[in-house]
Amino acid sequence: MPHIHVTCAIIERNGHVLAAQRSSSMKMPLKWEFPGGKIEEDEAPRDCLQREIFEELSLNVEIICDLSPVSYQYPDFRITLYPYVCSTTSNAFKLREHSQALWLKPEALHALDWAEADLPVLAAYNSWLENGRQ
Repeated sequence: MPHIHVTCAIIERNGHVLAAQRSSSMKMPLKWEFPGGKIEEDEAPRDCLQREIFEELSLNVEIICDLSPVSYQYPDFRITLYPYVCSTTSNAFKLREHSQALWLKPEALHALDWAEADLPVLAAYNSWLENGRQ
């Protein structure tokens, strides 16, 4: 069974977080996720994150900190997510893969229909916020 390694960005700006909805042609169509992508062979996760966010959203981000990796077993593959809390100075983005993206307050994120692997990332982010961003 394939095991993929993926970075994801929890992008903050002015008290909001960017959530992206997968397109109808992607696996897990229309589920919400933190944007990011597959780590290429011999690529550092932080480099992957910067590359993927620029490729997917035309957005430059600054990494604030990393959260603990999360693994999830789907029926046909296993995924390990490497989440990073990031900031950006721009709220303008261009969607290249997702159907939509929204800036939401952290407390509103739970209302979205998240991809299952992103749920523990969301919980870790909420815990990080509750513990004073440490």
